[in-house]
Amino acid sequence: MTIRIREYCDADLERCVEIWRLGSEVGHPLLSEADREADAALVRAEDLPRAESLVAEDGERIIGYISLWKSHIGALFVDPAHHRRGVGRRLVDAAAARKGGLTVEVYEHNSGGRRFYRALGFVPTGREPIDDAGRPLAIRRMQRDAPDMPRRLPLES
Repeated sequence: MTIRIREYCDADLERCVEIWRLGSEVGHPLLSEADREADAALVRAEDLPRAESLVAEDGERIIGYISLWKSHIGALFVDPAHHRRGVGRRLVDAAAARKGGLTVEVYEHNSGGRRFYRALGFVPTGREPIDDAGRPLAIRRMQRDAPDMPRRLPLES
Protein backbone atom coordinates (compact mmCIF):
# COMPACT_ATOMS: atom_id res chain seq x y z
CA MET A 1 0.00 0.00 0.00
CA THR A 2 1.38 3.39 -1.03
CA ILE A 3 -0.19 6.17 1.01
CA ARG A 4 -0.14 9.71 -0.29
CA ILE A 5 -1.31 12.66 1.83
CA ARG A 6 -2.71 15.68 -0.01
CA GLU A 7 -4.94 18.69 0.51
CA TYR A 8 -8.69 18.09 0.59
CA CYS A 9 -10.66 19.49 -2.36
CA ASP A 10 -14.42 19.89 -2.93
CA ALA A 11 -14.51 16.81 -5.16
CA ASP A 12 -13.51 14.71 -2.11
CA LEU A 13 -16.66 15.54 -0.13
CA GLU A 14 -18.81 12.48 -0.84
CA ARG A 15 -16.01 9.96 -0.30
CA CYS A 16 -14.99 11.64 2.95
CA VAL A 17 -18.59 11.62 4.21
CA GLU A 18 -18.76 7.92 3.29
CA ILE A 19 -15.56 7.28 5.28
CA TRP A 20 -16.99 9.30 8.16
CA ARG A 21 -20.12 7.09 8.16
CA LEU A 22 -18.12 3.85 8.04
CA GLY A 23 -15.72 5.00 10.74
CA SER A 24 -18.48 6.41 12.91
CA GLU A 25 -20.30 3.07 12.92
CA VAL A 26 -17.12 1.43 14.25
CA GLY A 27 -15.87 4.15 16.61
CA HIS A 28 -19.18 5.55 17.85
CA PRO A 29 -21.54 2.58 18.25
CA LEU A 30 -23.49 4.33 21.04
CA LEU A 31 -24.78 6.95 18.59
CA SER A 32 -28.21 6.23 17.19
CA GLU A 33 -28.83 6.21 13.46
CA ALA A 34 -30.67 9.53 13.87
CA ASP A 35 -27.63 10.99 15.67
CA ARG A 36 -25.35 9.77 12.87
CA GLU A 37 -27.64 11.29 10.23
CA ALA A 38 -27.64 14.65 12.01
CA ASP A 39 -23.87 14.53 12.47
CA ALA A 40 -23.33 13.54 8.82
CA ALA A 41 -25.29 16.60 7.73
CA LEU A 42 -22.94 18.79 9.80
CA VAL A 43 -19.87 17.01 8.42
CA ARG A 44 -21.13 17.61 4.87
CA ALA A 45 -22.33 21.21 5.28
CA GLU A 46 -19.96 22.64 7.89
CA ASP A 47 -16.95 20.58 8.88
CA LEU A 48 -15.38 19.46 5.63
CA PRO A 49 -16.02 22.65 3.64
CA ARG A 50 -14.74 24.94 6.42
CA ALA A 51 -11.96 23.01 8.15
CA GLU A 52 -8.40 22.64 6.97
CA SER A 53 -8.45 19.02 5.80
CA LEU A 54 -6.01 16.52 4.41
CA VAL A 55 -6.85 13.22 2.74
CA ALA A 56 -4.91 9.98 2.56
CA GLU A 57 -5.00 8.11 -0.73
CA ASP A 58 -3.97 4.62 -1.73
CA GLY A 59 -3.56 4.98 -5.46
CA GLU A 60 -6.47 7.16 -6.57
CA ARG A 61 -8.84 6.08 -3.76
CA ILE A 62 -9.29 8.17 -0.61
CA ILE A 63 -8.96 5.93 2.44
CA GLY A 64 -8.97 8.50 5.24
CA TYR A 65 -9.01 12.15 6.18
CA ILE A 66 -8.21 14.56 9.00
CA SER A 67 -9.89 17.92 9.57
CA LEU A 68 -8.25 20.64 11.63
CA TRP A 69 -9.61 23.73 13.31
CA LYS A 70 -6.38 25.61 13.97
CA SER A 71 -4.40 22.97 15.91
CA HIS A 72 -7.44 20.95 17.02
CA ILE A 73 -8.26 17.67 15.30
CA GLY A 74 -11.96 18.04 14.62
CA ALA A 75 -12.15 14.74 12.75
CA LEU A 76 -9.90 11.81 11.92
CA PHE A 77 -11.53 8.96 10.06
CA VAL A 78 -10.04 6.04 8.18
CA ASP A 79 -12.02 3.54 6.13
CA PRO A 80 -12.28 0.52 8.49
CA ALA A 81 -10.96 -1.71 5.69
CA HIS A 82 -7.66 0.18 6.12
CA HIS A 83 -7.47 0.30 9.93
CA ARG A 84 -4.19 -0.71 11.59
CA ARG A 85 -2.12 0.05 8.48
CA GLY A 86 -0.61 3.37 9.57
CA VAL A 87 -3.06 5.63 7.72
CA GLY A 88 -4.28 7.48 10.83
CA ARG A 89 -0.72 7.89 12.10
CA ARG A 90 0.35 9.37 8.76
CA LEU A 91 -2.54 11.84 8.83
CA VAL A 92 -1.77 12.92 12.41
CA ASP A 93 1.93 13.26 11.57
CA ALA A 94 1.08 15.42 8.54
CA ALA A 95 -1.14 17.62 10.72
CA ALA A 96 1.56 17.92 13.38
CA ALA A 97 4.11 18.89 10.73
CA ARG A 98 1.86 21.85 9.89
CA LYS A 99 0.61 22.80 13.34
CA GLY A 100 3.06 21.52 15.95
CA GLY A 101 1.11 20.64 19.07
CA LEU A 102 -2.35 19.16 18.58
CA THR A 103 -5.49 18.67 20.63
CA VAL A 104 -8.35 16.24 20.12
CA GLU A 105 -11.57 15.13 21.81
CA VAL A 106 -12.49 11.45 21.86
CA TYR A 107 -15.68 9.80 23.08
CA GLU A 108 -14.91 8.12 26.38
CA HIS A 109 -16.55 4.88 25.19
CA ASN A 110 -14.22 4.82 22.16
CA SER A 111 -11.40 2.95 23.90
CA GLY A 112 -9.76 2.10 20.57
CA GLY A 113 -9.60 5.78 19.66
CA ARG A 114 -8.15 6.71 23.04
CA ARG A 115 -5.51 3.95 22.74
CA PHE A 116 -4.64 5.16 19.24
CA TYR A 117 -4.04 8.73 20.39
CA ARG A 118 -2.09 7.62 23.48
CA ALA A 119 0.17 5.52 21.22
CA LEU A 120 0.86 8.71 19.25
CA GLY A 121 1.90 10.60 22.38
CA PHE A 122 -1.37 12.32 23.30
CA VAL A 123 -2.12 12.65 27.01
CA PRO A 124 -5.50 13.20 28.67
CA THR A 125 -6.09 16.80 29.76
CA GLY A 126 -9.74 16.77 30.78
CA ARG A 127 -13.19 15.28 30.52
CA GLU A 128 -16.63 16.64 29.66
CA PRO A 129 -19.80 14.71 30.60
CA ILE A 130 -21.63 15.72 27.40
CA ASP A 131 -20.57 15.92 23.75
CA ASP A 132 -20.73 18.97 21.47
CA ALA A 133 -24.30 18.07 20.46
CA GLY A 134 -25.46 18.06 24.11
CA ARG A 135 -25.76 14.28 24.28
CA PRO A 136 -24.88 12.60 27.61
CA LEU A 137 -21.81 10.95 26.07
CA ALA A 138 -18.60 11.79 27.88
CA ILE A 139 -15.69 13.24 25.93
CA ARG A 140 -12.00 12.97 26.82
CA ARG A 141 -9.79 15.90 25.83
CA MET A 142 -6.25 14.97 24.85
CA GLN A 143 -3.17 16.89 23.80
CA ARG A 144 0.17 16.24 22.14
CA ASP A 145 2.66 19.05 22.46
CA ALA A 146 5.08 20.02 19.76
CA PRO A 147 8.45 18.31 20.32
CA ASP A 148 10.08 21.39 21.87
CA MET A 149 7.22 22.10 24.29
CA PRO A 150 6.92 20.61 27.80
CA ARG A 151 4.19 18.00 28.24
CA ARG A 152 1.27 18.50 30.58
CA LEU A 153 0.82 15.91 33.25
CA PRO A 154 -2.01 13.46 32.48
CA LEU A 155 -5.12 13.76 34.62
CA GLU A 156 -6.12 10.10 34.26
CA SER A 157 -5.78 7.27 31.80
